[in-house]
Amino acid sequence: MRRKKKLSVGVGTLKESLDRFESAWKRAERGARATPEHRLTFSSLPQLLRELSPARWVLLEALRLEGKMTIYALAKHLERDYKNVHTDVTRLMELGLIEKAKDDRVFVPWSVIAAELRLAA
Repeated sequence: MRRKKKLSVGVGTLKESLDRFESAWKRAERGARATPEHRLTFSSLPQLLRELSPARWVLLEALRLEGKMTIYALAKHLERDYKNVHTDVTRLMELGLIEKAKDDRVFVPWSVIAAELRLAA
């Protein structure tokens, strides 16, 4: 289980994402060294807060602290209903915040999840 360094989470537009892509493309054309950047961008703050609810954040923290575990063990550790934990884990996997090992245990591959929210100008 190799941990990825940092995932940046925030709110942004499709244009901002495309601008970052274009900038990376131009750097590559110039032969500049590629610097991996891991981002998870939501279209609005309400969407971000819906996807990363307090319960899901506690789940991420617990899983990061405790290490790999089954969803059943995670639900037991969190003292939450298995079905709800399973739903949360499934969604967090879809978002790339959690991964599943070959032995079906889940884990957080990130050392840091950094959130940045900018106020509109």
